[in-house]
Amino acid sequence: MTITRVGFGAWAIGSNDWAFGWGSQDDNDSIAAIRHAIERGINWIDTAAIYGLGHSEEVVRKALAGLPADQRPYVFTKCGLVWDENNRQAAPRQVGAPASIRREIDASLKRLGVERIDLYQMHWPAEDGTPLEAYWQTLLDLKKEGKVRAVGLSNHNVQQLLAAESLGHVDTLQPPFSLIRRDVGGAELQWCHDYQTGVIVYSPMQSGLLTGSFSVERAKALPKDDWRSRNAEFTGDKLNANLKLADALRPIANRHGVSVATVAVAWTLAWPGVTGAIVGARTPAQVDGWLAAATFQLSHDELVAIAAAIGSTGAGSGPALPKG
Repeated sequence: MTITRVGFGAWAIGSNDWAFGWGSQDDNDSIAAIRHAIERGINWIDTAAIYGLGHSEEVVRKALAGLPADQRPYVFTKCGLVWDENNRQAAPRQVGAPASIRREIDASLKRLGVERIDLYQMHWPAEDGTPLEAYWQTLLDLKKEGKVRAVGLSNHNVQQLLAAESLGHVDTLQPPFSLIRRDVGGAELQWCHDYQTGVIVYSPMQSGLLTGSFSVERAKALPKDDWRSRNAEFTGDKLNANLKLADALRPIANRHGVSVATVAVAWTLAWPGVTGAIVGARTPAQVDGWLAAATFQLSHDELVAIAAAIGSTGAGSGPALPKG
């Protein structure tokens, strides 16, 4: 698969009725945002069964309904997080049992209305006692059976990637990566580059903090059904440091006539090994706010300046300057 440098992230469109919702969301706005992204050339959507406890996948199906085959984007989804139907606010369990994964993919295929998923990823390492080798072999088997086109791991480290690779190739890694959350720049990105494993990073704008439009006031006003209201990066000294870092991107953005969000996403794409960035949107206007990142590139001097801003603000953790 040849994918665009940015893809549509469908976490926030899962709406608010679950433990990690983003607050109230109108499905019509979500559908309009997805269709707008496709019309503007984005050719992949990243979702997961857990987003809205199946709701995000259903919205994706509705957004793609009626599209000619040659206009349909690739659809990526994930497994391994199982929820309690009787308690939608409970945190999901990290399950790797092969039988569970097979139930999950059948449910995802039905919700998405497709016969094959383009990329199927294990969302998190299992915590139910299932060894990595067992759940990774299940994903490899699903690929062999034709239910999925490619298989990957999300939120797994180098040691886990090596264990999986010994059984069969890891097509992709999906790690968190942003100017604030930079840790995978130290090891995982290099591993993927060496093993020819694609990398699609998530939360490159750190869930809105690096859009250039966030503020202390907005953080304080986040509703209780928005998971960010309970996250440490959105309060206190961490919030102040993160917002200073976002402000430091503004001169670069202004110089090129792009948004702060575009600069933030482009920074992740400047790292060797990174194939694409997952960027969320809840409206067509938000899509337009980051779309330029698909083609915008930062110069070496700009990357050095951003690294200096990371150092002066003290925001986040991990390497500050791309290697090479």
